[in-house]
Amino acid sequence: MKEFHCGSLVPGCDWHTRHDEEAEVIRRATEHMREAHGETVIRESMVEAIRSRIGEAKNAA
Repeated sequence: MKEFHCGSLVPGCDWHTRHDEEAEVIRRATEHMREAHGETVIRESMVEAIRSRIGEAKNAA
């Protein structure tokens, strides 16, 4: 199970997501960046920043 915490990229943001597939975590994270943080253009550098902050979910059962 993969997990992304937005606060690792946007300090103070408590949003997080988890999914079995990294691609789905990235999709959800970029959607969150658009909706919550007003990012209108998601550049490859943003996707890479998200990807680099995805980790294994703790206590994923």
